[in-house]
Amino acid sequence: MKHKSSFAIKSFGVIFMLGTVILLSGCAFKDIDKRLFVSAIGVDPAVNGEEGYKVTLKVALPFGAIKETTKPNFTYLSKEGESIGEIIRMLETHADKVLEFGQMKTIVIHEDLLTDHMKTFMDYFIRRGDIQFIAYVAGAKSSAEEILKVQPDTEAPASVSMFNFFGDTGTESPYITTTYLFQFRRDFFTEGLNAVLPLIETNKDQTELIVNKTIVVDKKKDPLTLDHVETKYYNTLFRGANGFSYKVKNGDKRLLLNISRVKMNYQIITKNNVPQAIDMDVKMVGVIGESDKTLSIAKLDEYNHFASKEVKKKILGLLNRMQEHQVDPFGFGLHYRATHLSHDHLAETWQQAYPDLKFNVNVEVKLQSTGTIQ
Repeated sequence: MKHKSSFAIKSFGVIFMLGTVILLSGCAFKDIDKRLFVSAIGVDPAVNGEEGYKVTLKVALPFGAIKETTKPNFTYLSKEGESIGEIIRMLETHADKVLEFGQMKTIVIHEDLLTDHMKTFMDYFIRRGDIQFIAYVAGAKSSAEEILKVQPDTEAPASVSMFNFFGDTGTESPYITTTYLFQFRRDFFTEGLNAVLPLIETNKDQTELIVNKTIVVDKKKDPLTLDHVETKYYNTLFRGANGFSYKVKNGDKRLLLNISRVKMNYQIITKNNVPQAIDMDVKMVGVIGESDKTLSIAKLDEYNHFASKEVKKKILGLLNRMQEHQVDPFGFGLHYRATHLSHDHLAETWQQAYPDLKFNVNVEVKLQSTGTIQ
């Protein structure tokens, strides 16, 4: 009887499973020729309304073989609306194929939107499962749509220039800052740290993309733009960028230093748990790459001395400018909070103390040679 009962239960289970399978809908898979792959998204302020956004999608068009294509093939879909999700849903009706976002790796945002607007539309990118968290995020100087539509002459048929700028697969430069979507969202909401984005510009003919500046984003005020020199120092000191070069001058001597290694340490000095100063030590090792005068290897100590003074001025200038605008892309405030967890009101204490902090910067430049001259 037990054997018959067990057999009946198993038979009922098999019949139930078969019935469930019959009721299931067909597979939602679509062939690749029914898909359009979005390469980048641009977000601008709405043109025809006071509120809302204009979204531009850069869509890669399929082609037979790379050797048969002489230039990149893209099309662009644009529309305005009150929310990012609503706009993209409407853009899906502008194409006869499925818009695929799984390969989308760059989000370009107009600099005017890099304030409290970020809370609204960044939520869409984070919640959408087919948009990768490792997508690059960048600011646009003029228009995100214009930046997306620039097709440099050096762009290969099967690639997107912005991927090469930020992915370390193409150009490598201390002037270029790379920020990922997950990193930008984390930094944007972190107390004691301001998010930093690369700024993309184009030339007058719109034939080139230029990336050598950065934008410091603050939730409460307009973003602050760092020029190419400030960007270079930020990337070198706080992001470990290589290839640092700097011009120094002393009297009639002008040198170009090629720095191969940079090491930076800092300590926040407190009194009664209130920040008073930041002591920073910077060590640089490199060679002299260019000079307008004849140099002597015996005078390396002299060159080290005035090079250290010049670099110190630049670093202090950058730190003081950040302090003047009350932004902290270096994360000093976050470091203070992380090392004083046993005290209350850390964020408020830091905000009150930061504008009056004193920066004590010590720079040691060690030049190994004057370069090779034959």
